Amino acid sequence: MRILIVSDTHGSHCNLDEVLEREKDIDMLLHLGDVEGDDDYIEAVMECPVHIVAGNNDYFSYLPREKEIQIGKYKVFMTHGHNYYVSMSTERLKQAARQRGVDIVMYGHTHRPKIDVSDDVIVINPGSLSYPRQEGRKATYVIMEINRAGEAEFTLHYV
Repeated sequence: MRILIVSDTHGSHCNLDEVLEREKDIDMLLHLGDVEGDDDYIEAVMECPVHIVAGNNDYFSYLPREKEIQIGKYKVFMTHGHNYYVSMSTERLKQAARQRGVDIVMYGHTHRPKIDVSDDVIVINPGSLSYPRQEGRKATYVIMEINRAGEAEFTLHYV
C-alpha cells in the first residue's frame, strides 16, 4: 500500500499535479491542512480514498480539524498542528497522540519536513508543496509504504 502525504498547498495545485504525475499507484492521499479551497479539486483528481484536515488558513471550511484513521495495523492521528504549537516543539503533539493511543501522528503547519521514528509515536510532517521553509526551500512530500510484513516505511521526496 502506498500513501501520499502532503500539506500546505495553499490553493496552488501545480506541484501536487506534478507529484501525482510522478507517483503512480497511490492507494490513499492524506492532506494535513491549508488547502484553501482546493479540497474539491483534490478529491476530484484522486482515484483513491482522500483524507483532509483543515489548517489555520482554511477559513469557513467544513473539513474536520483533526481526524483518526486506520492504515493497516497503524492508528493514525491527522492534524494541521497549529493548535499544538508545533512551530516551537512537537512535544504537545506527541503527548496528545499518546493520550489518543495512536501509533503515528501527522501534521503540517511549519512548512518543514520531518520524519521521526525514534520514539514510541512516529511523527511525520511532509513539509509544504507550495511554500517550503526549510533550507534549500524545495517543495516536499512523504510517501508511506506498508511493506509485505505490514510495517510502515516513510520516504521524503522533493519536487
